[in-house]
Formats: sequence, structure tokens, C-alpha cells
Amino acid sequence: MYAIIRSGGKQYRAEVGATIDVDRLPQDIGDSIEIADVLLVADGVDARIGQPRVDGALVRATVVEQFRGKKIIVYKYRQRTSYRRKLGHRQHYTRLRIDDIQV
Repeated sequence: MYAIIRSGGKQYRAEVGATIDVDRLPQDIGDSIEIADVLLVADGVDARIGQPRVDGALVRATVVEQFRGKKIIVYKYRQRTSYRRKLGHRQHYTRLRIDDIQV
């Protein structure tokens, strides 16, 4: 069984026991959260598609880790004007372990 959930404007495939990395959530490590923004629930035979959400569906997850992603270098350059800017960015992520999918 799996579900498609929405978090931070992005969609993720959630299976029981799997871990997913979502944009940073304000919970602490070890906290349990419930995600009610479930777009699809499927069990291999049939699928329930929400319009836009599946009624009564809920995904329970536990916060495993708060971490930062790999550094991305942003370089701006304009020719013949001595304009150069070098910036780095590291995105904050939250790692979730999927505990349960309720339909």
C-alpha cells in the first residue's frame, strides 16, 4: 500500500516503513505528525483518487532527522562590467519515517 502526499507544495510517494525527505517542518526529532493532505491511496489492486484530497485518509509519520542538503553554488556574471557574484545555498530538510497509512 502506498499514498501520494503533499507537503511544502511538492508531492511525495509514501509507503509504510519508508523514509522521505521533505522541506523543513517545525517539529522536533522524535515527534509524530499526521499528514491529512493525501491525494491518492493505492493498494496494488485499486486506487482511490482524491478531488483534490481523499476523504478520511491520513498518513502518520515520525520525524527522524533535521538536516541540510548539499551546497549549491549560484554564480551571477555580466560581461564587460566587472559584475560577479558568487553565492552558496543549502536547503533545510526534514527526514520522515512513514508509520501508518489510514484510509
